Amino acid sequence: MICMTDYWKIDEKLVNHICAAAKLELTEDEKKKYLKQLEEILQVFKEIDEVDTSSVEPSFHPIKIKNNWREDEEKKYEWDPLGNTRHKEDGYFKGPKIV
Repeated sequence: MICMTDYWKIDEKLVNHICAAAKLELTEDEKKKYLKQLEEILQVFKEIDEVDTSSVEPSFHPIKIKNNWREDEEKKYEWDPLGNTRHKEDGYFKGPKIV
């Protein structure tokens, strides 16, 4: 495996920092395993960075974006705010008498 010191320094200090930030309590064996996995992940990203993409047009969205809005149509909205109450009188809510 290629050493990642020139790309990103992956060491025990970084693993401890990540564990502290994520509030993880790992054993030393788990930290060693995590360290190896981080190195492998960053190695893959380094390989991706080395791919020649000069002839590839940038793709900012995987699907072509187009205007899918509907035309505005006027609709009458009928809402009876007093329809679900029996405490009403002359088109108003009826509450308890206040003296």
